[in-house]
Amino acid sequence: MATEHVLVETAAKIPINSSSPIISFTPVIIPSPGRPAELQLRVTAPSSGGALPIILLSHGHGPSYWLSSLQGYAPLAEFYAKHGFVVIQPTHLSSRTLGLQGPQGNEMYWRSRPEDMTQILDQLDLIETTVPGLKGRLDKTKVAGIGHSFGGFTMSLLLGATNTDPRDDTVFRPFEQRIKAGVLFGPTGNGGVDMSESGRGMLPFYGLDFSTMYTPTLTIGGEHDISPHLTVRGADWHWDPYTHGPGPKDLLRVKGGHHGFGGISGWDAKETQDESPEMLSMVQRVSLAYLRTKLYEGDKSWEQACEVLAGLEKLGCVESKSQ
Repeated sequence: MATEHVLVETAAKIPINSSSPIISFTPVIIPSPGRPAELQLRVTAPSSGGALPIILLSHGHGPSYWLSSLQGYAPLAEFYAKHGFVVIQPTHLSSRTLGLQGPQGNEMYWRSRPEDMTQILDQLDLIETTVPGLKGRLDKTKVAGIGHSFGGFTMSLLLGATNTDPRDDTVFRPFEQRIKAGVLFGPTGNGGVDMSESGRGMLPFYGLDFSTMYTPTLTIGGEHDISPHLTVRGADWHWDPYTHGPGPKDLLRVKGGHHGFGGISGWDAKETQDESPEMLSMVQRVSLAYLRTKLYEGDKSWEQACEVLAGLEKLGCVESKSQ
């Protein structure tokens, strides 16, 4: 059986380490007194091996019934697990699967989403013992964070960005120093004057500032990812973590990319405007290379991926800055 889609095509030139069988276990339930719903997780991991690095994956807030929960993002979770990571996915309180209405001041449960991730990190011992065969196999010093869309907003906060609520100037910065590197797929950009009228209505709490986000981060932006419902700017609004965040930062500009990046949120998802096995494989491989290099000193995966991608101009290009 082929391990990749036949239409991966030229993205297959981007080197990756060998894959291995994986296991997926759900739900892992984290005790959460006072939370409107118990915190449930999916854990996807290699079936063998030790000293495994960890990815926390924050889902977006898209239109599908199931993808914005621990049920979604299989194309990412399974890929990273096949190549050596343990991927932990929570169902945030904003998920359509729960049907909850966030209270004023915590609309869309924007404050509780990063708190979910901190709680997961606090409970890694419990997670290890709950998932059969996982005990003693985690490297808890090597943690990365990934977020898509509104999950990118969540992860930006954990990576060090600051949100100032424009209604009362309340500052929120739940920086999580245990997360050593981040990948943001189509994240939300600057707040303030860059927001459209509908965006200010949808996200009345939104005032994100990336100047305090020092954690190494790869922003992945689609060149056709235009969001007038949120911003008066073009696709470059989604690149703001790179543009306005202090270095080291990297940007992967995806040619032809919309908000689905080839299909990261689910297999054959109708909401994916740019479904493409080739594009999906490219962002999978490049993001994997980035995380391996950022978590393992001396690893050359990112350098090698960038060298190959430079010859695959139809897929995308990388920009980097050190400061």
